[in-house]
Amino acid sequence: MSFPETRLRRLRRTPALRRMVRETRLAPEDFILPLFARPGEGIAKPVGSMPGVYQHSVDKLVETAAEA
Repeated sequence: MSFPETRLRRLRRTPALRRMVRETRLAPEDFILPLFARPGEGIAKPVGSMPGVYQHSVDKLVETAAEA
């Protein structure tokens, strides 16, 4: 005999019910782009503990924000 013996699915019967009881919803506005500024010009120094993230000088920071 496996657990659970009966699988109750009444909360997932229709799309409206599924929307009402879901626990997690991710949308583009939920994400954050980490941008770090540093003094200077033309600088993009990688952050060692965060792969793919850089400390940008203000001129590069504007370009990166525009691309995002």
